[in-house]
Amino acid sequence: MGIIPILMAGAYFALSGVSYVMYFSDKSAAQSDARRTPENSLHLVDLLGGWPGALIAQQQFRHKTIKQPFQFLFWVTVALNLVGAWWLVSSGIASELAQSLSG
Repeated sequence: MGIIPILMAGAYFALSGVSYVMYFSDKSAAQSDARRTPENSLHLVDLLGGWPGALIAQQQFRHKTIKQPFQFLFWVTVALNLVGAWWLVSSGIASELAQSLSG
């Protein structure tokens, strides 16, 4: 796929879906006074690559957008994820991993 290996793009897509569902579930739980998803769990999935889905969910459901400590940590996870992804791609580790898994 060029710069980003297809496996990495697939992981971002899958984790974004997981993150989106987690934010939806947490918003629903907040509205019905049910058990909430721990913020650390949301941040972990975002850090691992689910942040695009989280960003969409935050805007679509108007969830966690005003809470500044949460937003600060969210953007830290985005930055850390992007730095990590850049390192994996630029070091060649992402390509080596993709080749070893496909062959």
